Amino acid sequence: MTTTPGSSGAAQSSDTDVMAAMNRFYAAEAAYVAAGGSAAGADFTAVAACLDPDVVLYQAPGLPFTGTGEWRGHRGIQTFQDLFAETWQSMDVVQARVVADTSTVVMLLQVRFRARATGGTIETRIVQVNEIANGRIAEFRPYYWDPAAIVEVCAAS
Repeated sequence: MTTTPGSSGAAQSSDTDVMAAMNRFYAAEAAYVAAGGSAAGADFTAVAACLDPDVVLYQAPGLPFTGTGEWRGHRGIQTFQDLFAETWQSMDVVQARVVADTSTVVMLLQVRFRARATGGTIETRIVQVNEIANGRIAEFRPYYWDPAAIVEVCAAS
C-alpha cells in the first residue's frame, strides 16, 4: 500500500494492488462463466470475494445480457454473471492493455467469445473502466465496440 503525499496518512492502493484485484476477478469470472453459472451449480464465492459489497455494474443497452442495465451488490452481479454465462460458453482474452492508477483500472481488451445458443464466435474489443476500493472492485463500466455483432452471434437462427 502507498500513501499519497500530503494526505492524512490514509492508505491507498498502489497500481499493483488494483491490478491484482482485477486479475483475481477475471480469473474467478472466467471460471464461473465456463462452469455455466449458478444454473449449472457453479460457486460464486470466488467472484464475490473480489467485489465490494456495494459494487455496481453499468451495462450498455441492447446487449443480450444487459438486463436492467444496472446491477448492484453481490446478488446483482451474480444475477448478471448468470445471464452472461447463459449467453457465452467461453470467453478468452486475446490481448489486454491496461492503464491504471491507485483506484482506477482501464482495460483495453480484445476478447473472443463463443455463444452458447449458436456456437458462433466473435472477436471484439471492449474498453472497461473499473473503480477499486479497499482491494475490491466497486464499479464496472464496460463499453463494447460492436454491440450489433454481439447480438447477431448470440441470436439463434
